[in-house]
Amino acid sequence: MGGNAVVVGGGIGGLGAAMGLRRIGWEVTVVERSPVLGDAGAGISLHANGLRALDVLGVGDAVREAARPQYTGGTRVPGGGWLSRMDGAALERTLGTPIVGIRRSVLHRLLRAALPPECLVTGAEVTAVDRSDPDRVRVAVGDGVRDADLVVAADGVRSAIRAQLFPGHPGPAYSGSTVLRAITDGPVELASDFELTWGQGAEFGHIAFADGRAEWHAVLGSPPGVRYPDALTAMRDRFADWHDPIPALLDATRPDAVLHHDIHELVEPLPSFVAGRVALLGDAAHAMTPNLGQGACQALEDAATLAAALAAAPGIDAGLARYDAERRPRSQAVARAARQAGRLGRQLTHPLAVSVRNTVLRLAPSRVTLGAILRHADWTPPSLTPDAR
Repeated sequence: MGGNAVVVGGGIGGLGAAMGLRRIGWEVTVVERSPVLGDAGAGISLHANGLRALDVLGVGDAVREAARPQYTGGTRVPGGGWLSRMDGAALERTLGTPIVGIRRSVLHRLLRAALPPECLVTGAEVTAVDRSDPDRVRVAVGDGVRDADLVVAADGVRSAIRAQLFPGHPGPAYSGSTVLRAITDGPVELASDFELTWGQGAEFGHIAFADGRAEWHAVLGSPPGVRYPDALTAMRDRFADWHDPIPALLDATRPDAVLHHDIHELVEPLPSFVAGRVALLGDAAHAMTPNLGQGACQALEDAATLAAALAAAPGIDAGLARYDAERRPRSQAVARAARQAGRLGRQLTHPLAVSVRNTVLRLAPSRVTLGAILRHADWTPPSLTPDAR
């Protein structure tokens, strides 16, 4: 069964959805309102579930080759002491892969390279979807209209299509945290592949990349919309007395490289990821806080599952029902777990609560830390071959 699909949004989830649909014989057009596709952003960690989804979509090996495995690191306190260690080798033995770190721009380019250029339409905005015909969707794109058998709404946390489909839903809510991040201007000397440092009401972390550079991020409690005249200087002041290599990472960063975003999430879960012939995917369906590093991985799971469900089902409507049934419970559970994990990190501000958390983490056996990662990363991908499901 094939068809014609319009994917709204050219981010990781949208490109992944386009790849999956093309692999099962669909014609796909990706519509992205930005004039340039996906070369902004900082870094990302991909867990085994995200890599397995990329395998199904056809680019897993290319992503692994461009990424850096995360074997060493863990969680620390501002003075430098360790709360827990990450055992990437144990993860690899259990799951077949460690977590890997990759620049978002590199991942985007690899996903785009798997699609023919003519299926990517940039600088165009989808303003409405008309579902009055149960078998077709009319998509208003700029001044024109496209007809499609299926629309995949991968238009992000502030999805306009989600708002149209579910007008009673409150939409994204501010998490109370804002994040500043950047990639260093050149290679930096790091003793570990990945670290998080939890202080009182603040978090700092880094991801090392294959080219020797690194991404850092700083998460702070803040009212929404607050911005700094000089963000890099503000971070140097805020984290001046935190352990190495935090000052070195900031010193290796250009001021104009710092990105600043408030973190929003869908606190109220959607009643469905499907409305007629429209499927919500990625942040449009289940925007979550980054505390588990699962946002992109869940979007990639969505993409692989959507294609597999459509390949296996007797019709489009049955395939979409299957997609909703498989993806909504899992992704919404991961979103809840990410929200709960955030309460142990940046959101802890009381000194006694911080002290208790630190003591518990130091005493926890390594298998507990490993189990927390496995709980979400150990996902079995679907096959895009119908008779293999």
